[in-house]
Amino acid sequence: MNKKKIISFALVAVLAVSLCACRQANRADHNITQEAENFNIYRRLTVIDCITGQTLYTVEGKMNIKADTEDHQLEVIVETGKGKYKKHIFGISDNMSYIVEDISGSEVSKYHYEINFNPKLWIPYKPTVSD
Repeated sequence: MNKKKIISFALVAVLAVSLCACRQANRADHNITQEAENFNIYRRLTVIDCITGQTLYTVEGKMNIKADTEDHQLEVIVETGKGKYKKHIFGISDNMSYIVEDISGSEVSKYHYEINFNPKLWIPYKPTVSD
């Protein structure tokens, strides 16, 4: 009987500790999300073509990113200055993947951001006029 009480107590203790860890992780996730939505985290968004393995473009800056799965796009709002913002919409297809990195530990300008497109992937187009 004494063994059952010890085992029961141990199980309750393990369960309580695991629930505390879940709450802490949830709280940390919520806090990080809030910081990103308030443009307090410097991040890098990288979009990769999964067929070729090439980077299509990257965006760096203090930004909020929303994945709109219904329209297959990423909606990115970047803080460009005090109270100034720009919104970019990137289409995402089935053969593309993206990574969002928190790189706020580096020393950067408060309002710096950049978008880099891979020039090798642009197909030149020359319009022709016919009458």
